Amino acid sequence: MMLGVLAAALLSGGPTFHKEILPLLQKHCHGCHRAGEAAPMAFSGYQQVRPWAKAIKASVLSRQMPPWFADPAYGKFHNARGLAAVEIETIAAWVEAGAPEGDPSEAPEPVAFVEGWNIGKPDLEIAMPGAYEVPASGTVEYTYVIVPTGLKEDAWVQAAEVRPGSRAVVHHVIAFIREPGSKWMRAYEPGVPFVPRGDRGGGETASELLVGYAPGLPPAVLQPGTAKLLKAGSDIVLQLHYTTNGGKVSDRTRLGLIFASEPPRERVMTLAAMNTKFVIPAGAPNHRVDSEFTLRADARLIGLMPHMHLRGKDFLYRAVYPTGEEETLLSVPRYDFNWQLWYYLAEPKTMPKGTRLECTAHFDNSANNPANPDAAKQVKWGDQSWEEMMIGWFDVAFDRAMDPARLFKQGGGE
Repeated sequence: MMLGVLAAALLSGGPTFHKEILPLLQKHCHGCHRAGEAAPMAFSGYQQVRPWAKAIKASVLSRQMPPWFADPAYGKFHNARGLAAVEIETIAAWVEAGAPEGDPSEAPEPVAFVEGWNIGKPDLEIAMPGAYEVPASGTVEYTYVIVPTGLKEDAWVQAAEVRPGSRAVVHHVIAFIREPGSKWMRAYEPGVPFVPRGDRGGGETASELLVGYAPGLPPAVLQPGTAKLLKAGSDIVLQLHYTTNGGKVSDRTRLGLIFASEPPRERVMTLAAMNTKFVIPAGAPNHRVDSEFTLRADARLIGLMPHMHLRGKDFLYRAVYPTGEEETLLSVPRYDFNWQLWYYLAEPKTMPKGTRLECTAHFDNSANNPANPDAAKQVKWGDQSWEEMMIGWFDVAFDRAMDPARLFKQGGGE
């Protein structure tokens, strides 16, 4: 169909903004390139787009936009981004013709977005009780805020989205679920921002990751029949990573949740294969770090998200099944810290009890890495961006009646 559109456009004098280009922007770009969203410029109308025409052409020809970093040789993903060849040709032809506007009456109907949210109108909004004042300079340690949900009965989360109050200073946010009875962070008062000291009462393994916000990370939207459990009386613990930018800034981050209309067939949990013990030598251009996670019960793998910092170079997931068979699940040959992406499998994969998920990452700590904060220093695990992390996040789905502890406890699958 798109090839026919391009042929018709060329026969009629070439593509125009309103007829051929705006529909492509709506389909591929407006999720980010609209007012109030992550992109630095909006592409809503001709006057907004025209100054960027040549840059748009260059970005799509190089396939830098839309951002997607999975090697097509491994795996298929239902949220894959990318333009078809004919769509790229249409944009290139439009720019080469001088980026004509065309007839506004030929423009498609505007896409209806819910202001302030990508997931639609939330069933429940949870906000920091007050604003956090980010200083103009210095290092801000990871800050936490506990926010009660007020839920009187269990709820199943189908979609979740974190909305920073100020994207300029919010590097990332992780919303954890603290179930009733959990001792994690119980020493701290709800609603009051704090930096944990000493014993946190169990650590983040005593909680469950609900959703996160990071550069380029889209909201979490689960497929029908799957959802995350938010028990009655649970609290949300927000982990906030702020970076100063030269001016005092206030942030009041919000969380939006959409609930499933009925209990799902399968519960979803986010787990991680991580390595916190590595040391990357100074100047090392291709340092390897590995991690693994063995599933102790049957589950279905539905999504993968590699996470490193500024020295991250590439990331690979593979499954080693109980039979000894190995399979590459995802390869990201050119990792980009500015785009923290989930890769959701087009068809979930059955992971029998005993399956080992292995991750291999490489880091470039050399002077040839333009993003490297300091090639003269060795690097270890740390919270801040100039330190490093190696985490292979992954989502699994399993029968909602199963105790999730069976996934990671030795012998728990029997």
